Amino acid sequence: MSKVEDFLTPEEEHEIVEAIRVAEKNTSGEIRVHLEKTTALDPFDRALEVFHDLKMDETQLKNGVLIYLAVKDKTFVICGDQGINDIVKNNFWDSTKDTMVAHFKNGNFKQGLVDGILKAGEELKKHFPWSEDDTNELSNEISKG
Repeated sequence: MSKVEDFLTPEEEHEIVEAIRVAEKNTSGEIRVHLEKTTALDPFDRALEVFHDLKMDETQLKNGVLIYLAVKDKTFVICGDQGINDIVKNNFWDSTKDTMVAHFKNGNFKQGLVDGILKAGEELKKHFPWSEDDTNELSNEISKG
């Protein structure tokens, strides 16, 4: 893989965006995926930078979730905004991470992302259910750096 754009096919990207749309039907939470080739920073610190750059910290309920991947580094981070972190246990994302890792270990990156997104949506639904007046505050498109 020479460029991060080559990590997923257009069809795989479409499936991931569709998974975000489906997951967000059940929750007011906002889910984004960001891909980068590599990072010189600690992956969590870089994920927080991206979270801010994508304005994910500006949602009304502070319930944005970023799935950040540095693909060449073979690392990923799931980070949630303050509204989520204030009410959930520290291990809240563990089952989502475990689901993703199981697929990633077999090279199934698209399926790992899709299943992780859907799992995140289910987890968020418990604390941030979808409501009639809910609006999609953030793009569902995959961002790349």
